[in-house]
Amino acid sequence: MVIRRVLAPRIDFGALRRELELPERFPPAAQREAEEAAAAPPRPDVDRTDVPFVTVDPATSRDLDQAMHLTRRRSGGFRVRYAIADVAAHVRPGGALEEETWRRGQTVYLPDGNVPLHPETLSEGAASLLPDQDRAAVVWTIDLDADGGTVAVALERALVRSRAKLDYAGVQAAADAGRLPEPIALLPELGALLTARGLRRGAVNLPLPEQDVEPDGDGWRLVLRGPVPMEEHNAQISLLTGMAAADIMLAGGIGLLRTMPPPRPEAVARLRTAADRLAVHWPDGVGAGEVLAGLDASEPRAAAFVDQAAELMRGAAYTAFDGAPPEQPAHGGVAAAYARASARLRRLADRFATEVCLALHADRPVPDWARAALPRLPQVMAATDRTAGAATRGAVELAEAVLLAHRVGETFDAAALEVDEPRPGRQPGGTVALDAPPVRARCTGVLPLGERVRVRLVTADPATRKVLFALT
Repeated sequence: MVIRRVLAPRIDFGALRRELELPERFPPAAQREAEEAAAAPPRPDVDRTDVPFVTVDPATSRDLDQAMHLTRRRSGGFRVRYAIADVAAHVRPGGALEEETWRRGQTVYLPDGNVPLHPETLSEGAASLLPDQDRAAVVWTIDLDADGGTVAVALERALVRSRAKLDYAGVQAAADAGRLPEPIALLPELGALLTARGLRRGAVNLPLPEQDVEPDGDGWRLVLRGPVPMEEHNAQISLLTGMAAADIMLAGGIGLLRTMPPPRPEAVARLRTAADRLAVHWPDGVGAGEVLAGLDASEPRAAAFVDQAAELMRGAAYTAFDGAPPEQPAHGGVAAAYARASARLRRLADRFATEVCLALHADRPVPDWARAALPRLPQVMAATDRTAGAATRGAVELAEAVLLAHRVGETFDAAALEVDEPRPGRQPGGTVALDAPPVRARCTGVLPLGERVRVRLVTADPATRKVLFALT
């Protein structure tokens, strides 16, 4: 659901690309390897092209990592088939393409075009799970009982064929009308079941609206949209697969987990205090995740509470192990052990995590090239996570500054989302979210957390991507 959008003039994102030192093209040797792999695509021995998989992604995406097919089991419960693009079958260990993917780490998305982990001939072509094309994939088959508990997991390399490229808005409209395609007809039921299981475990999900910069003719539009239910249901299938991957790795004594400490008691206590200040109802015995799941984040007090809850989600990292499991193997936001394994076209780490799982499941040795990569991956992924985050933030900040540059001195209605902790010598301030245009920025003054405020635009500088308001 689009909450707000506004048209912005032409914007040049080139300076941001240069600042982040994003590569403009692939080295010739890496590009040549990708083209050779695309010209001779792998054909696994196992054929699953009879399974009518479909993909669900943003409408403009072509780097399609995952496809799914959901059915009911005769004995009760569900069967989830989840096909992941088999990138490792296209990338030769030790080759020029692999070396370049280590340098990139992950796909970086910018409004004027992405900086892909793999050349487009693979990421949007021969390795992507595009509809009506035979593709090599790693297929996870996960059987669940009627309560959503996992009872069996299998995975294999197989040939698959997606039947349709679906997008979130279309899928949500079909769900609302009761006309979902058969391969995902069970997704609302199963997604809600898995979400409820997660909340009972203590999982925490922040229902933050997503701020994007999208092309609009000769200009751009700044869009703020809340997540639609089908996005969350779709994410639950990825989480389910990631938890299955983590269990395989922990049982096998080798792998790469996505870890995060559980929320610190003092952080939870501060959030409870914020709930009282913001009049957010938090019953005794109810976890933070359950409180967050029941909020309407478009309401100012709820939005401020969600912003405060971000403190619970600190310390996420990639954790490699070979032998003894990590002292803290779980992910606090998932409230379970979890591994990223479903975005092999877009994240380097997922390629190696999946190879470990394939080997362990088949009771064979983990390939030397995958085992040797594990200790290097946490540092590489941390660095590229920072770059990808800086690109996303920088693009939005630039669009905000361009959009507001001619409006310095004007006043706007806003909500106070965050208030700085008082410190000696520090000017009071915090973060506000404007009603329109959909801008979130710093604001000076004594802000009332979660309340409506009137603010004046002090600075909007596209050169520095700085936007600053002052409380009126």
